[in-house]
Amino acid sequence: MKLSWKKIMAFVASAVLLVTGSASAFSAPLIDSPALMSGRASALLAEIHKEAKQLGPHANTLDTFANNPKLNWQSHVYYLERVKTHINAIGKHLTELQSINDSVLPWQQQAIREITSHAAQVAQSTQAAIVFGNGNQSSLFAPEYREHLSNIADSSENMRESVANFIDYEKTQQKLLQLRHELELAGD
Repeated sequence: MKLSWKKIMAFVASAVLLVTGSASAFSAPLIDSPALMSGRASALLAEIHKEAKQLGPHANTLDTFANNPKLNWQSHVYYLERVKTHINAIGKHLTELQSINDSVLPWQQQAIREITSHAAQVAQSTQAAIVFGNGNQSSLFAPEYREHLSNIADSSENMRESVANFIDYEKTQQKLLQLRHELELAGD
């Protein structure tokens, strides 16, 4: 039996409709797959690392302000706002990470916990420094304020180091898998 072009095209068209319909029915589970969520978590950790690296110099500058009472309040405000911008960006990434926390690898869950803790400390100290400074612009050398600035610098550095360590861990795991695969291929 010979098929005509029209019958072949009709068959292909109906097959395409069936496949696309089936693909859309399965799209939701694919989006939430552990591999995709783990990949998304890694991308967000990389974004957090980038923000933490950019936050670092501003936090360190504020730390130097803790020992320099000659600087005016506007200088403090400038750097506090920079820190606030970066920590808010990190907070957005952490919010997304926390929403997928149950679908990622255990080491990524640990990273989320640790980085969230450091980010919360930076955010808390930043907010406390802003509030204190707004009410005490002439007392920027007060021990309480200086402590807030030091905490911002320390927590920022701890956060940057923590996320860098987790990223290094992932790279090391990937390298290990690559070497294991290469050795298995060589042994065959």
